[in-house]
Amino acid sequence: MKALVLGGGSMKGAFQVGAIQSVLENGFEPDMVYGISVGALNTTFLANETGRQHEEENGKLNWPLAGRKLLEFWVKNITQPQDISTLRSRVMLGMNTLMSRFDGLVDPAPLHLLIRKNVKDKFLKNSPTMIKVGAVNVQSGEIKYVTPQEPHFLDYVRASSSIPMLMPAIAIGKQMYLDGGLREVAPIRQAIADGATEIVVIACHSPHLYQPEGMNPRNLIMLVERVRDITVNEYANSNIIWAESYVDRSILRGVPMKMTVIRPVSPLVLDMQHFTSEDISRLIIEGYRIGIETLNKVSEVKQ
Repeated sequence: MKALVLGGGSMKGAFQVGAIQSVLENGFEPDMVYGISVGALNTTFLANETGRQHEEENGKLNWPLAGRKLLEFWVKNITQPQDISTLRSRVMLGMNTLMSRFDGLVDPAPLHLLIRKNVKDKFLKNSPTMIKVGAVNVQSGEIKYVTPQEPHFLDYVRASSSIPMLMPAIAIGKQMYLDGGLREVAPIRQAIADGATEIVVIACHSPHLYQPEGMNPRNLIMLVERVRDITVNEYANSNIIWAESYVDRSILRGVPMKMTVIRPVSPLVLDMQHFTSEDISRLIIEGYRIGIETLNKVSEVKQ
């Protein structure tokens, strides 16, 4: 079973989009796609396209086309911070905080609207590819993975992409859910548990953190983003190191496994408060380049 695992990374997920395109153009056809945070969004859009193809193209799947559709979505729709979220009124923010109704520093309504406009339940449910996205139950602290057959699947997608503190928790039934990256940034463990033996992981974080220039720790949004960068980077490294060790020992268990990890060599830099369409395109191109380089190295080792 082949699995495509898409880690978290907020708007750095543009890097992931370029890397996805390189992988799919190289002939990788996943049986399963797993996503956390922005990876959950990319997973959902891929599943929507493969579900559309399955319904409208007599069951034929064109994975490179699915990757291009995802890329086109980003280039067309993600051009500035306001495409994803808007700052809340300071007055309302203060009042809601005092009255224990804190609902995030920013309003993710623009992102939620993009999801509603570009994703159809019937395509998700008809996708021939198994997909799972993960979100964390705020009350229990447990991560939950769901498929499109779950009645509230898109709510879990919204929750998985809801950055703690910056964005509100999402109510699903009587429970509240947030970003799956609180527990796992790269959901490799779940893919392995579901039987994956050939895995491509696309992470948005390099092994090392960058040192931001001109960071103001008294800017609340900057501080939240920096704290998130530090913790997410550590979680991503931990998830990948564990998986590499597990795969290395797979031959001893009699079920040989393969895993390819595509991630930036140097930390990606993106100003969440001021990015432009050029910044998004730059990251997509970088992801495609790193993806091609990584796949070429893997091919050379096989030879």
